[in-house]
Amino acid sequence: MAVLLLLFFLLACSVYGDSFIGVNIGTDITNMPSATETVALLKAQSIQHVRLYDADRAMLLALANTGIRVTVSVPNNLLLGIGQSNATAANWVAHNVVAHVPATNITAIAVGSEVLTALPNVAPVLVNALKFIQSALVAANLDQQIKVSTPHSSSIILNSFPPSQAFFNKTWDPVMVPLLKFLQSTGSYLMLNVYPYYNYMQSEGKIQLEYALFRPLPPNKEAVDANTMLHYTNVFDAVIDAAYFAMLYLNFTNIPIVVTESGWPSKGDSSEPDATIDNANTYNSNLIRHVLNNSGTPKHPRIPVSTYIYELYNEDLRPGPVSEKNWGLFYANGAPVYTLHLTGAGTVFANDTTNQTFCVAKSNADSKLLQAALDWACGPGKVDCSPLRQGQECYEPNNVVAHATYAFNAYYQQMAKSPGTCDFKGVAFVTTTNPSYGSCVFPGSGGKNGTSINGTSLAPSNTSTASGSLSQHYYNGGSLISSVILGALLLSAVL
Repeated sequence: MAVLLLLFFLLACSVYGDSFIGVNIGTDITNMPSATETVALLKAQSIQHVRLYDADRAMLLALANTGIRVTVSVPNNLLLGIGQSNATAANWVAHNVVAHVPATNITAIAVGSEVLTALPNVAPVLVNALKFIQSALVAANLDQQIKVSTPHSSSIILNSFPPSQAFFNKTWDPVMVPLLKFLQSTGSYLMLNVYPYYNYMQSEGKIQLEYALFRPLPPNKEAVDANTMLHYTNVFDAVIDAAYFAMLYLNFTNIPIVVTESGWPSKGDSSEPDATIDNANTYNSNLIRHVLNNSGTPKHPRIPVSTYIYELYNEDLRPGPVSEKNWGLFYANGAPVYTLHLTGAGTVFANDTTNQTFCVAKSNADSKLLQAALDWACGPGKVDCSPLRQGQECYEPNNVVAHATYAFNAYYQQMAKSPGTCDFKGVAFVTTTNPSYGSCVFPGSGGKNGTSINGTSLAPSNTSTASGSLSQHYYNGGSLISSVILGALLLSAVL
């Protein structure tokens, strides 16, 4: 057994090195940021690992030459075809993987998502789908750099505490045994979605909130596995070890685990009182620290358990309870939902997203909407737009996107970066990348921080309404021209 554990440790370290933190990128969003905007956010936050729920071409192109490691996914609705046809699998790999490497650093393929619990009728072809995808990678000489696996819900593990008594739902043994053999033979890993939030919610009070959130526990409150005498200080580790023991129950001892989803919602309905910003911040901050310190789990200390946080953005279009829409670290406009407490936790999410954020115009926004918002900012918004005049430091480049970016950011800074002040009816977003260039230094950088102003003028938002009339100004070829347009644009804060 000692030799097996040593081999397991060496295998895990050779495949992964240190643990990493990544993020999932969902797209059920009304105003989904463009691929380039999303990648800019990833780079600004030093995020080096992402998981996509498909193989979106625009995202893969935007990720090219960034070095960011990408897990692409075969959506569940394609599994039946791929699991029944080697040719279909080869075609998918050719179009969604081979066409993008090596420029885009694709390192894994997630075949489906929680298939056993979400799509049980497809389960009989799941392993075939993995094998066909793997064969296509072998043919393209990519099998050494790209791993193939499939994410599972942790609910397939029964008797999960104490972990030493855990086993996979025996109903799925005809799938799990050949799947684990495949993972073992290809040097891949078990993908597992781990949600202590749901464990806590469904425990009927048996699991303490502190235990779910990684908060420090006194020794007498730690959970102890009476069979192994291992002490558990958090739900996350207990679920991971339950998966290790479940694999051991089927005689597999050398398959590492990567957590493909974990997180905590920042908002919920009346039945979810613990879905709060403070708890989400606590959980994700502690999770990041826990993963990056390479402590492993009580059963396998120092064995990396790399984890993808669910998720990058809040997804307002997701069905279900309020919490389903509020798992994100950021709003769709790029503003952080909260600032993670990550002192000493490495470079992931290293930027202070409270004090170093800027408001910029969307490059693909309608020029008329940009112009109208620019007019508002330089008029009722009380922004000093004199640097945009011809001959001044921010006049060039003389186009509406560049000028709007300056004006939007100036307004955002003078409003003390208040929620909702960087929207302008959907043509602006928050970024941590300083948009200053050359001699054009934007407010909020280089000592030119904006200050809050008094008054009732508020930036146009995506829910603005019209009433009354306002005198507005806009720039045309560098000249400041006055015009009168209908409509007072009222702020609706983005929550």
